[in-house]
Amino acid sequence: MYLRHFSLRELPFSITPDPAFFYPHEGAQAALNTLLIALRSGEGFLKIVGEVGCGKTLLCRQLLRSLQDEFVMAYIPNPDMGPDDLLMALARELAIELVPPLSRHQVLSSLQEGLLRHAESGRPVLVCIDEAQATRMATLESLRLLSNLETEKRKLLQIVLFGQPELDEVLARPQIRQLLQRITFSEYLGGMQPERVGAYLAHRLAVAAEDALTDIRVFEPAAAALLAQHSRGVPRLVNVLAHKCLLLAFGENTHRVQVHHVELAAADTPGVQMPRPRWWRRLLGRRAVQRKPQAGEMS
Repeated sequence: MYLRHFSLRELPFSITPDPAFFYPHEGAQAALNTLLIALRSGEGFLKIVGEVGCGKTLLCRQLLRSLQDEFVMAYIPNPDMGPDDLLMALARELAIELVPPLSRHQVLSSLQEGLLRHAESGRPVLVCIDEAQATRMATLESLRLLSNLETEKRKLLQIVLFGQPELDEVLARPQIRQLLQRITFSEYLGGMQPERVGAYLAHRLAVAAEDALTDIRVFEPAAAALLAQHSRGVPRLVNVLAHKCLLLAFGENTHRVQVHHVELAAADTPGVQMPRPRWWRRLLGRRAVQRKPQAGEMS
């Protein structure tokens, strides 16, 4: 692999969401700031929606990392389960002991007692639900009922939903309109601005660097600009393309990623935005010039 070639101690462009590599571009930092302020203010329900690959899971893990000394936390990575299974999962995450035989009423009572104990200790409970668009209707209703638990001063449970745009369609259904009304803050997480991609690449190389002598300006400006165009600023696509570019540069025994490396990587990667060839753009331009006004059109 290319680690020694570029003086790196780990892969800089892995698609595994590692908070150590969190890059605070405009959208990610704005969403994180909103979450931190709202949660510290005691808001009950929050929502983050973003397209595939835009870093929702990484944002979620960065949030948990930022609040680990202030909150008791539960993380549900796959909410595609029934309401009873969700209650059991929350009890496990919050280290609340459940004594069989179990009924829904017993589990709810144990959860409430555990939440009250955490509230008395001064540490509120935060539940982060990833891939929330996959949550079933009955399970969402169960979450709403759980969010009713509160003291005279504050909620016993705060919930953040992270999901793809389909989550908005789910929440718009009439049968769970009460839940939608309880979402007090919502943010959209998109891709990076093209001009931020070069800094993002350098940031991840710096985090993965072997030492201070590691060169983190591996991507030439023109290559970074082209990579931004192909990826549309979607972090996951940026990572996939950048990893392939480093492999190509390593194969050529060079320490600089150039435009032709990005072109080769993009041609090998599904889902990237490929520009129209020059001959196609010239043809469209020629047709626009040659087209004559039709009957009824203004000349």
